[in-house]
Amino acid sequence: MSAAEPRVLFVSSEIFPMAKTGGLGDVAASLPVALAHSGVDIRLMMPAYPSTFEHVRGLAVDRHFDDVAGFGDIDLLGGRTPSDLRIWLVVCRRLYDRPGGPYHDEYGNQWPDNLERFALLCQAAGRLAADGGDWSPNVVHANDFHAALIPSLLNGRASDVKTLLTIHNALYQGEATREQLRSFGVPSQRLERFGSGKLSFLSLGVQQAGLLNAVSPTYAKELQTPEYGCGLEDLFAARARDLSGILNGVDYELWDPGHDPHLAHAYSDRNLAGKASCKAALLEEMHLDTSLSAPLIGIVSRLTWQKGLDLVIRSAEHLLTAGARIVVLGVGEKSLAHGFRDLADRHPDRVGARLEHDEALAHRIIAGADIFAMPSRFEPCGLSQLYSLRYGTVPVVSAVGGLADSVVDAGERGIAEGATTGFAFTELTPQAFLAAARKAIGLYPNRALWQALQRNGMRQDFGWDRSAQSYRELYGRLLST
Repeated sequence: MSAAEPRVLFVSSEIFPMAKTGGLGDVAASLPVALAHSGVDIRLMMPAYPSTFEHVRGLAVDRHFDDVAGFGDIDLLGGRTPSDLRIWLVVCRRLYDRPGGPYHDEYGNQWPDNLERFALLCQAAGRLAADGGDWSPNVVHANDFHAALIPSLLNGRASDVKTLLTIHNALYQGEATREQLRSFGVPSQRLERFGSGKLSFLSLGVQQAGLLNAVSPTYAKELQTPEYGCGLEDLFAARARDLSGILNGVDYELWDPGHDPHLAHAYSDRNLAGKASCKAALLEEMHLDTSLSAPLIGIVSRLTWQKGLDLVIRSAEHLLTAGARIVVLGVGEKSLAHGFRDLADRHPDRVGARLEHDEALAHRIIAGADIFAMPSRFEPCGLSQLYSLRYGTVPVVSAVGGLADSVVDAGERGIAEGATTGFAFTELTPQAFLAAARKAIGLYPNRALWQALQRNGMRQDFGWDRSAQSYRELYGRLLST
């Protein structure tokens, strides 16, 4: 007997353009579109933040649930995203109708009731899955800790609905006490079976979900080690047979230098002339020395310890001495922001820092830079290196997670053979990063080799079709059990 066709409820705390703080928002926007194009009946769910309403059309109350696990009555507003997918917004003014972002207030402080806010998202998904209305899922695809209570809720409520939990970043787990989890509706027997281990939304999800996947093959292996498992490595290792790795993809309709509305000039792997024009425009915009002969290093990132940007700050003087220029876009930890601001103040014609969110500028930096720096201490998948490859901006990366899976450092011979796409280093030190960056800077004047390296990256295919097929196979595996 063949498995049923998947009807998938895709649950995420952020989905671009309704809400985005990082790669999760991009993935949650693009992957469902690719799945829908492949024939999957997929619908989305996220909280009704103030920012969601301007992007979702045709909103109307679709479902009403009474007294959801002590949260009170809630409405689900149904509508359509800009990509024409069906979406439900979970309405709770007390928890979601506030200024700021999905996780932090307008001053950058984490919301103190985040556990409650995302427990409600999980409850809403569980109620919808068990509701049996005009459409109900047979698979709930939960993303990260924000949705990771769903398997525990469904296993006691609608056991015929299968669950897939995707781990985008195991560092963030939603740690909670037993009392909190009980108050959020998690059955006591689920907590008793967990024993004395570290309790969190994510740890319960890892134990209870039907299948698990990480957002790159290497990260799926890393999660089973003390170095990267963030305290959950034993849980991941115990479920190794149920844990797969699927590299994220890129929406090439949004990320294509040949048709990017944010760029000063279009270009492609067949005609790179427009990239120099993008670099000139970026240097002018950032008020830097406009010499095109100096290699320009770009950084677009959250400014966090995870991203290894302290390695860049500690190496910056050496990079500038080697002739490079640096542009940075991002927000995050005050120490990193201060470090980049200090560099820009001391070298105003060679370092540009914009400590803010700016989606259009992100595109311009990735297009206008020559080198893209991504020295992450760990990187479940990473998207910026995939964008930079398509834009002919050579990545310098640490060989971890999805960076190891997507950037090939095969030396100069590999450039001629079409294999080399960037520069990678393995030791997470300023010296190792600097050595890799210097290799890139040293190769840059060799225009023939450099352009061959750019074209190698631009010809890689990290579109969503292959990844979507892998997710379809996971759905099929769930429904055949």
